[in-house]
Amino acid sequence: EVQLQASGGGLVQAGGSLRLSCAASGFSFDEYAIGWFRQAPGKEREGVLCIGSNDGSTHHTDSMKGRFTISSDNAKNTVYLQMNSLKPEDTAVYYCAARYTFDGYGCSITGPYEYDYWGQGTLVTVSS
Repeated sequence: EVQLQASGGGLVQAGGSLRLSCAASGFSFDEYAIGWFRQAPGKEREGVLCIGSNDGSTHHTDSMKGRFTISSDNAKNTVYLQMNSLKPEDTAVYYCAARYTFDGYGCSITGPYEYDYWGQGTLVTVSS
């Protein structure tokens, strides 16, 4: 059974940091890219960052550049999203997702439609 378990969300003050984790199981991790998306109330789900499991290549949505970084621990089949200098507008449910890439090289974060498997999401609330 494919599982993507996102965790690490919570309440943080503006300017603070959080690290989200995405633990993957039930599929060949090195054949997939892992992406982080977020969805704020009343808004569409948007891409944040992704990482190719085999080459560590990353791709980000322009608005996230500089504050968010993504990393992968392949030994643990876990991907992390480090979020710094958080703003109230970063408040959202954050989801991790897996996209089959055959060889785990490269990734794309153009849209949710690209991804095959989804986790349940973890809520991040940034207070002002």
